[in-house]
Amino acid sequence: MHIDVDEHGYYGRFGGAYIPEMLHPNIEQLRNCYREMIAEPAFKAEFDSLLKDYVGRPSPLYYAKRLSAHYGARIYLKREDLNHTGAHKINNTIGQIMVAQRLGKTRIIAETGAGQHGVATATVCALVGLQCIVYMGEVDIERQAPNVARMRMLGAEVRPAKSGSRTLKDATNEAIRDWINNPEDTHYIIGSVVGPHPYPDMVARFQSVISEEMKWQLQEKVGREYPDAVVACVGGGSNAAGAFYHYLNDERVRLIAVEAAGLGVDSGESAATSVLGTEGIIHGARTLLMQTADGQVVEPYSISAGLDYPGIGPLHAYLIDSRRAEAISVTDDDALAAALFTTRTEGIIPALETAHAFAALNQMQYGPEDVIVICLSGRGDKDLAAYETYLNRL
Repeated sequence: MHIDVDEHGYYGRFGGAYIPEMLHPNIEQLRNCYREMIAEPAFKAEFDSLLKDYVGRPSPLYYAKRLSAHYGARIYLKREDLNHTGAHKINNTIGQIMVAQRLGKTRIIAETGAGQHGVATATVCALVGLQCIVYMGEVDIERQAPNVARMRMLGAEVRPAKSGSRTLKDATNEAIRDWINNPEDTHYIIGSVVGPHPYPDMVARFQSVISEEMKWQLQEKVGREYPDAVVACVGGGSNAAGAFYHYLNDERVRLIAVEAAGLGVDSGESAATSVLGTEGIIHGARTLLMQTADGQVVEPYSISAGLDYPGIGPLHAYLIDSRRAEAISVTDDDALAAALFTTRTEGIIPALETAHAFAALNQMQYGPEDVIVICLSGRGDKDLAAYETYLNRL
């Protein structure tokens, strides 16, 4: 099985571009030029230079000695939390701001859930001097206050989404409405591998630096370029797409996509799309989607603001549907327990999103010689209020 997006933006039957007529010129412009643009030597040289000197790449591949001893496997952490802005999101926003500049766009919009993509977008807009507007659900503005403060410090306008569940889905809706009303001067920096083609493929390509580095880092540390398993949390799924990218067609590598089960998969308060979702269209792409029998979106829930999205990216929908990837669902409580255990075992406070990936170790089967790489997608500074509440319960 060879996995790649086709010319129409599909991974199997998932993907495509289901968009309003007003956005057709923008999407066509992107679709017609993005691959050639990012392959240009000058683009690549600037992108690589910014990743090295501004973001701080390569991010380390750290052997988690005490976690390894506890779980009985060789566990490595891909330290995306050490990037500038504290997460993997900056890889994609660096690439997309360069695309926007080359397209002559002067106004940038973005959506954000946990706030990390919003911070990363505000950061690159400050870097190049472009106007930045970030849409964020009212609920997420309250529970991710440190990141809201960072965005405002960087000069971004944070606009609350007040409809629906007032979380990531609704912020995305508002951003798309803005783009429809301002198609000529505005570029929409989508933060995950979701949305209409070419966004899922473009974002995956910018994030693929994660697995590109993993290959030579593993060669140095274990004598081969591939692990036995790569584990990453999935909301929309950009950190997972980046961590999986260079192993998509390597059947020796298990791909483990970890979703938020919230209060339990069958509780009615969950975001476990691979289990609860059916085929549908959301935000411009055909994918797996939590929806009612008549096609109304079911509101997702997770304690993690970055994972409470009712769908997943079309690449991940295809990987899970074709059984190339394994989906694991992790509850709020299990993620919180894993975050505390990781922090006190390795001295690293992970983001709540990443904590789900650590909790998946309790549901996986592996042997003592297996090499497992966990994509540590972000640091936990933004989630300290949730962690403090959890500690006070203990």
